[in-house]
Amino acid sequence: MSDDKKREDFGTELGDRRGSGFDAPPPPKMLPQSHSTTSSPLLPILAYCGSSILMTVTNKYVLSGMDFNLNFFLLCVQSVVCVMAIQSCKSSGIITYRDFNSDEAKKWFPISLLLIGMIYTSTKALQFLSIPVYTIFKNLTIILIAYGEVLWFGGSVTGMALFSFGLMVLSSVIAAWADIQHALQNYGGHGSSEASDKISTLNAGYIWMMLNCFCSATYVLGMRKRIKLTNFKDFDTMYYNNLLSIPVLLLCSLFLENWSSANIARNFPTERRNAIILAMVFSGLSSVFISYTSAWCVRVTSSTTYSMVGALNKLPIALSGLIFFDAPVTLPSVSAIAVGFVSGIVYALAKVRQSAGGPKTVLPTTQNPMSASSQSMRDSFKS
Repeated sequence: MSDDKKREDFGTELGDRRGSGFDAPPPPKMLPQSHSTTSSPLLPILAYCGSSILMTVTNKYVLSGMDFNLNFFLLCVQSVVCVMAIQSCKSSGIITYRDFNSDEAKKWFPISLLLIGMIYTSTKALQFLSIPVYTIFKNLTIILIAYGEVLWFGGSVTGMALFSFGLMVLSSVIAAWADIQHALQNYGGHGSSEASDKISTLNAGYIWMMLNCFCSATYVLGMRKRIKLTNFKDFDTMYYNNLLSIPVLLLCSLFLENWSSANIARNFPTERRNAIILAMVFSGLSSVFISYTSAWCVRVTSSTTYSMVGALNKLPIALSGLIFFDAPVTLPSVSAIAVGFVSGIVYALAKVRQSAGGPKTVLPTTQNPMSASSQSMRDSFKS
């Protein structure tokens, strides 16, 4: 799986960050399968798209109630389910990954902390924002990663990629404007207290989304550095990320979240309790599905095809918010989805052209002389 695609698509689904490396993952050790199953590209593509949508929808379902505030507990359950699932698969001989090593765990632990920050801010943003707006704003992370790559890894982008960045920013502005206009028009206008509360909720979501973009970019860049040192593969990162996250998430949930009986009743109302618990468990399993189906998609097709699938997949994910939840369907909101979708396609095409040896344009921040501190930071990342 190419570095470019992994950075482009990592933010689309809530669970995809748990187990993705940045080098093309080798085919997992699998039981023999029929030729028709492993050679047809349609099945793995549909499986990858379906698992991505499923992860986003199930998390939004759990977080859609504004009374839900046990986010650390949700993430802990997902990590426990994921570890149990991949351990069962390893015991059955379906997949393989390295055994636990304390020295490797110590080196990987900072990455797990970054993952926790990224996923937690992601759940908070998804709690306050609709799926289409969440998906559109996640594209901004690509820009931060691109600048980080240029500053610290000596990367570069094409003019076509820069154009896609502009479209990403434009789609985010349209999405935010559409949300605010919908709140004002449907909740009594500027002077209404209900409209003010709704806009305050949206503003909180935008703040969490901004924090998530920064956390996500830091996690991706940090993990790229660490993977080069540890030579972790796809299921290795999934195993260590989830296993090391469990004690931290559990402690955060016990000490930072409200475990009173009244709050538990608000988070798990009687009429939805079983459905919420099943959704939490299922979202943990979805992270395994995403990791496996993404590797399967690359094996059966190619990194280029996978890149295009990831770009096209943003559209059904955004549309799922319109179908399954009460996301506003207006001309501005649909326009924002369309522009965001086009920006993903343009970015994927830019990466295809760049990998083919097309002309490169250095990002604007690198045209000035590099400071000593920046040069030192770049050298430290390369070491």
